Amino acid sequence: MTNADTAEDLDVSTLIDRKIEQLGDWRRDTLAKARALIKAADPEVIEEVKWRKPSNAMSGVPTWSHAGIICTGETYKDKVKLTFAKGAALDDPACLFNASLDGGVRRAIDLREGDKLDEAAFQKLIRSAVAQNLAGKGQR
Repeated sequence: MTNADTAEDLDVSTLIDRKIEQLGDWRRDTLAKARALIKAADPEVIEEVKWRKPSNAMSGVPTWSHAGIICTGETYKDKVKLTFAKGAALDDPACLFNASLDGGVRRAIDLREGDKLDEAAFQKLIRSAVAQNLAGKGQR
């Protein structure tokens, strides 16, 4: 991102596109694939960039929401972490969740180089998270 391209000047989709492009390795393909699966599972998903701070070069964390946060997509040197905000309450028969398992609310999927994501099971988790968010909004 150049100095002329501040976060306020770019739409969220472009910010996420740039973040993914800048990865330049296997993490780019992994996060791009997860993003495509999320958007296919829920065509009404809202993309956001949250938690912009100096420690992440102000690029923030890609976040997908529908009636509340569904999941985030963080990148680390050794993994792509897809964290489901209310994952502990979701049924995960394919056992995709492999991180943050002792958390009270969240659950995460850590994908390392060479890992294959069960696309159908992942999309089912996305749809379940959306349903959970919508149900929660109706209870208020």
